[in-house]
Amino acid sequence: MSTFSIAFGTATKNRDQKIIEAFFPNPILNPSDDLVATIAAIVGYENGNQVIEITRDVAEQLAGTFNDADDSDNADFAAAAAKSKQPLVLVILATDEAPKSVAEGYLKLQLISQRLVKPHGLVLDGIFGLLHNIAWTNKGPIDLPELKERQIAARLKGKTITVDCVDKFPKMVDYIVPTGVRIADTSRVRLGAHVGEGTTVMHEGFINFNAGTAGSSMVEGRISAGVMVGEGSDIGGGASIMGTLSGGGTMVVAIGESSLLGANAGLGFPLGNRCTIEAGLYVTASSKVQMLDNEGKEAGTVKARELSNKDDLLFRRNSITGQIECLANKSAVELNSMLHSN
Repeated sequence: MSTFSIAFGTATKNRDQKIIEAFFPNPILNPSDDLVATIAAIVGYENGNQVIEITRDVAEQLAGTFNDADDSDNADFAAAAAKSKQPLVLVILATDEAPKSVAEGYLKLQLISQRLVKPHGLVLDGIFGLLHNIAWTNKGPIDLPELKERQIAARLKGKTITVDCVDKFPKMVDYIVPTGVRIADTSRVRLGAHVGEGTTVMHEGFINFNAGTAGSSMVEGRISAGVMVGEGSDIGGGASIMGTLSGGGTMVVAIGESSLLGANAGLGFPLGNRCTIEAGLYVTASSKVQMLDNEGKEAGTVKARELSNKDDLLFRRNSITGQIECLANKSAVELNSMLHSN
């Protein structure tokens, strides 16, 4: 039976010696049976999903193992880790199950942000309750009950600790910067976001964990948890997409390829390819939509959820009646290639 994932990294512990976060620079998805067997013999792993704390001596042995497996990135990291004073951890996930430890949760978030798995591609059930709020500072992550003491100690030395945010999820770029992306305000992309190659995230754009873009996209609005945006689509300034944590419920809200969510617009159902929602229009799953035929004549009323995943649709609001209307989309959005050569 194949192993789901294995990763070697560093961890941060609080004063109670509990791991509060973990960093895995080169996680492996579906490692070879030979590699798992060799590592298991070194660390005493037998089966199941485990978080194993590693000594410096064991790190040196892992460096040799990764070298033998032609994994130079992990070999180099393990060799450097053997000289580090940071806590070292090895996570072995035999199966893809709901994470039961902080280290497992951080590994899964990094699998997504490193583009090894797409959103909804692994089990994250319970991760929001598993992680806890941390002060993310210029001195690294600090457990909140310890923050005041650390701040006072720093002040007494004439120094300060800058707190960037207090959150369960850190910003993605502190762990991985994916190739070919541009992120204007890095604090607005959480660890666990999947940022496709060619994506530009402007200053007010936001991408939550277990959400993101498949490829080249312009993100000037909000991509909520659980939402995936297809290749070549544009999320306009101030636009919002309902996620599974923000009103979308169990429905997986997504946007297809070459679609446009206009400025200050909103979406609450799965949108197909080459669709447009005009600026300022929020269409929820239960919104009543007047269908128009090719001649612009009324052709019945449906709820927006009945149009889920259908292609080539244009949603607009009648400026006289206020009715939401839907008709065939005659032109798909086309992104400026110069803006996406990241």
